[in-house]
Amino acid sequence: MIYNDFGSTNEKVSRLGIGLAEIGFELGESGYSQVDQLLNFALDNGINFLDTAASYNESEKLVGEAVNDRRNEFFLATKAGTGSTNSSDSEWNYQKIKNSIENSLKNLKTDYVDLVQLHSCDIHILQKGDVIRALQDAQQEGKTRFIGYSGDNMAAKWAVNSNIFDTLQTSYNIADQRARTKNILKDANIKKLGIIAKRPIANGSLSGVIRKNENWSGTYNDSYGRPYFDRLKILCDSVDMNLSDIDPIELSMAFSLYRSEIDVLIIGSKNIKHVESNINFVERNVSKYDELIRKFENSFEINDKDWLQLT
Repeated sequence: MIYNDFGSTNEKVSRLGIGLAEIGFELGESGYSQVDQLLNFALDNGINFLDTAASYNESEKLVGEAVNDRRNEFFLATKAGTGSTNSSDSEWNYQKIKNSIENSLKNLKTDYVDLVQLHSCDIHILQKGDVIRALQDAQQEGKTRFIGYSGDNMAAKWAVNSNIFDTLQTSYNIADQRARTKNILKDANIKKLGIIAKRPIANGSLSGVIRKNENWSGTYNDSYGRPYFDRLKILCDSVDMNLSDIDPIELSMAFSLYRSEIDVLIIGSKNIKHVESNINFVERNVSKYDELIRKFENSFEINDKDWLQLT
């Protein structure tokens, strides 16, 4: 496994991390045995970055049950808050974020996490400051080592420029390139934030486009899948190449790995075979995709019709 410096945290994180929304939303407590095998396999094979959230149903509890006995072997990141930009402002206050962190520690069966991130709150919530203060107080209390923001667009830009956070988690994939075109990745890298790319394979939507499956409906969250599918139809037509022999997951991963600013990609899975395949891929030389990647970057810049990052 390749490991990267994680911003200015002095931590080394695996190039590939595990996103744990899928296990929470699709497996739940009845899937404990499957989660136990999956996470221990990931740790045994060099992945040391686990990313969960308070809002991912049973995800934190499953992580706590499965790997709390290996706590010193991995970097544990969670998120506080609802995970929705549509939540009312009353859901984003100091006490609710503090309570969220306390509950996460209980569910994860640990005294501390390595990173707590605010989970996609809007820019005006960040500007008010009390949810940030909740993270800072938790850090002072030793309940989290680092604090971060997980989100997109102008809120992500604000978080980067605030000089408050240690890390940024933001969307980046073939269909969702605003983090590059609006210099969010560049600015975060200059400020030495640890950078986490979420949805790097665009919820698998490139598979549907290449296979011309108009009924493709995404993975666990179609609110991301369908817009990605529609954008990728335009982008693939624009690059004007035969993509039928391309492995869509490999190309998607290569696209995100191409950005040297990104420290870790988080890909969700509940299937050990998928995790094994992803691990094998990130360890290979993927320069064969470089020309095609640049074509997709150019295609996005030409066809971007106010394609905001999907939050």
